[in-house]
Amino acid sequence: MAVAARALWKGYVRFGEVTAPVALYTATSTSERISFHTVNKETGNRVRREFVDSATGKPVEKEDQVKGYELDNDRYVVLDPEEVASAVPESDKTLRVQAFITCDDIEKVYFDKPYYLTPDKMGTEAYALLRDGMQKKNVAAIAQTVLFRRMRTVLLRAHDKGLIATTLNFDYEVRSAKEAFKDIPDIKIEGEMLELAKHIIGTKKGTFSADEFDDRYEAALAELIKAKLEGKALPKRAAPKVSKANDLLEALRQSAGMKKPPAASKKRTGKAAAAEGKKKAAEEGAPAQRRRAG
Repeated sequence: MAVAARALWKGYVRFGEVTAPVALYTATSTSERISFHTVNKETGNRVRREFVDSATGKPVEKEDQVKGYELDNDRYVVLDPEEVASAVPESDKTLRVQAFITCDDIEKVYFDKPYYLTPDKMGTEAYALLRDGMQKKNVAAIAQTVLFRRMRTVLLRAHDKGLIATTLNFDYEVRSAKEAFKDIPDIKIEGEMLELAKHIIGTKKGTFSADEFDDRYEAALAELIKAKLEGKALPKRAAPKVSKANDLLEALRQSAGMKKPPAASKKRTGKAAAAEGKKKAAEEGAPAQRRRAG
């Protein structure tokens, strides 16, 4: 994807006494995704969103809409747009590097959104100094500034010829992993099952390449729209079969390419065993009968 022609933010990055003018561009885009409008099913007309008073049911014009913090049911602290704006921290548009760290020092759950941080024409050397220094030391930088009307913590990493700036979630925004996983029972996997799992993981080891992965949801939506236009219906897909505990070992063996034991090796009883015994005896007696006949 080409970098957007217009910067989202312009300012400076400062480390020590070195300052470089920079610009921030979005690194991701949803413009290529299929988008939908809400439509009236009966008329086929597009539906317009409208804010209405919850008590009177009357529409509320934009100039009459203000922010409200709910204290309890139907009681709010009302804030005018000017009052909300006054709470935005003052900004000198400077990303101040507070520390250099290894990338592994930050859990990925804190990563928010990536951006491209590029140099201004007048500060390319200072920018390159930061980029090359981080590459040589194999570190990233932690910086803070006001971005998009909020104080943000930003992780800066050298990438190719430039820098990636990733906004980070604050601690209060990230749910506790301990809380999220508390209901998972303690199960110890060992023996053949663990060895087979390790073998399968080893055979699937590779590297990440973004162009190898397709957005199947977008493709499915495109197919659905085409089918609807042509008056066709898409076939319904069966839900994946969940591996049950008593089926895990067999599923692992099949994943590892191990064949099932041949049916002949199983213990035979009853008529099948008797028939097999007679056949074997007849085959063993045939050479003796041929010798006597000779």
